[in-house]
Amino acid sequence: MRIRRVVTTRAGGRSKPPYESFNLGAGVGDDPAAVTANRHRLADELGLGRDRLVWMEQVHGRNAEIVAGPVPDAVEATDALVTAEPGLALIALCADCVPVLLADPEAGVAGAAHAGRVGARVGVVPAALDAMRRAGAAIERIEVLLGPSVCGECYEVPAAMRADVEKHLPGSACKTRKGTAGLDLRAGLWQQLADAGVAKIGIDPRCTVEDPTLFSHRREGTTGRLAALTWLEPDPVA
Repeated sequence: MRIRRVVTTRAGGRSKPPYESFNLGAGVGDDPAAVTANRHRLADELGLGRDRLVWMEQVHGRNAEIVAGPVPDAVEATDALVTAEPGLALIALCADCVPVLLADPEAGVAGAAHAGRVGARVGVVPAALDAMRRAGAAIERIEVLLGPSVCGECYEVPAAMRADVEKHLPGSACKTRKGTAGLDLRAGLWQQLADAGVAKIGIDPRCTVEDPTLFSHRREGTTGRLAALTWLEPDPVA
């Protein structure tokens, strides 16, 4: 089974400022018609049926759901999705949080998780790994991509918050570019995945705050959401 992964930018859509222009988030105050047009374009450009995109009602929690087919609306109150169904694209929406794309190509299982500070702290990625196992994946075969997010040099937090997150997500504590207390969630998630036995972990190094082609809540306040999505494709017939 082949694994497809895509991370969108903010270019090429219908949304007006401050959501310009390829905003894919439906709950951020953007014109619903523009969001629908952007979502339709995403499906069409990827060659997927419009009903084959699976969205989440992200709540910064650790619920992980296994889906076996199209979902009429967003999957309620969940921050991780897993599937073994080919052609079903799982989507994490982010604008500084870490999108986590997982796959076991041999078993034909894919997953997507939304890991912000709260979700990472409470264990959304271990919950996603558990759902991957329940769907037939093996930890030692799982491949992970940690997508673009706010980097540690830009993510300033109170010292007490840094200590609390570090306690639950070791490896995440850092200093910002200014020398203040910071969090590097991708570093902490990398360590968590490695400790769980995941051997193949890639990181998209882009920082959403620093890269103007990406949406960033910390940089802009009211803004759109990029999508990180993954799906399974059958291997081509020889």
